[in-house]
Amino acid sequence: MTLIEWRDEFSLGIPSVDHEHKELIELINATHERLRHGARHADVEDFLGEMFARISAHFALEERTMLAQAYPEYWAHKGDHERLLDQLRDIMDDFEASDALDVDVLSTRLDDWFTIHFKTFDARLHQRIH
Repeated sequence: MTLIEWRDEFSLGIPSVDHEHKELIELINATHERLRHGARHADVEDFLGEMFARISAHFALEERTMLAQAYPEYWAHKGDHERLLDQLRDIMDDFEASDALDVDVLSTRLDDWFTIHFKTFDARLHQRIH
């Protein structure tokens, strides 16, 4: 089951950012699918760690792009990035402490966050750049 479907409205028109958006969606979908079919504790830690690292790296690329463009909404956009990273860290900490992961909660948070972020923050960035 695909969690997040790529839509053209997610495109910023910046090839490197759009490529990473597509890769992140593929990673999230693959992770979601693997977790739904059961995974060993070490695998879950690896999935969450990889997702956190790749999302963090993507945010850094987006933030460099915004700074290079002197984007006026940089701090609000960065703040939204930080909110997701904080949520992911909380999920990772909770999993480490209890060995329990609610896959549906994780999936819902990721789907909601990315869909809303793409439609709001990234859409405004796209308008500003183009």
